[in-house]
Amino acid sequence: MQTVDNKNRPYYLVCERQWVYHLLIVVAGYFGAFTYLLRGNVFCNAQTGNVVLMGLAIGNGEWRSAVYYLIPISAYLGGAFVSELLPNPVKHHLPMRWDTMLIGIEMLTVILLGFIPESAPVQISQVIINFIASMQYNTFRQAEGVPMATTFATNHIRQMGIGLAKEILHRHSEDKSHRIKLLRHFQMLIFFVLGAVVGTVFCNLLVGKAIWVTLIPLAVVFGAMLHADLTTEKNMVEKKPAGH
Repeated sequence: MQTVDNKNRPYYLVCERQWVYHLLIVVAGYFGAFTYLLRGNVFCNAQTGNVVLMGLAIGNGEWRSAVYYLIPISAYLGGAFVSELLPNPVKHHLPMRWDTMLIGIEMLTVILLGFIPESAPVQISQVIINFIASMQYNTFRQAEGVPMATTFATNHIRQMGIGLAKEILHRHSEDKSHRIKLLRHFQMLIFFVLGAVVGTVFCNLLVGKAIWVTLIPLAVVFGAMLHADLTTEKNMVEKKPAGH
């Protein structure tokens, strides 16, 4: 049964709040700019491209290249695997949820990425970002009851198309509930683009150290979630975020 607050509205954990998802997708857009501009002209937030490239390599008989693409694909698979196993042990043995711990891990990873020299193989950064992007995608699933993706924009574009179609279908109806989802997905898309824009600017200015800029939004999210874990949501450890 959904927990409600004193105004009879559903209570959402901090890790489900819309503003948290906005900041996380800003970081994802930033990561996309970072890996494309500085780490091999690829996007590491999803794996469709790598699967297609592996298929092309197999079709062309380029077996070594085909095997190579198993590395980022496996890293992404591993991220989902780990993020599925850890939530219960973490919340039962530490004073925080897995969602909070993941943001902390992501911050440590970002610090590490900033120290990787420009001369290092780009695959190192790619695989690391593959792994953390997968964990984030599998962990943060719904923002205040609406299914969301925090690491790529494809689903938000699709949902906007659905919302616009419903706007036409319901033009003579008083039911305008679809507008809430349409607006939320539009906001997510805008924040993703914002992250890519800011990432481009800082990558041009700071090169590899630019990745450290993402520590700012991540620290805001981590601080809010950890505070909730230790105070307002301390007795709600068994409440699962929606979608899990």
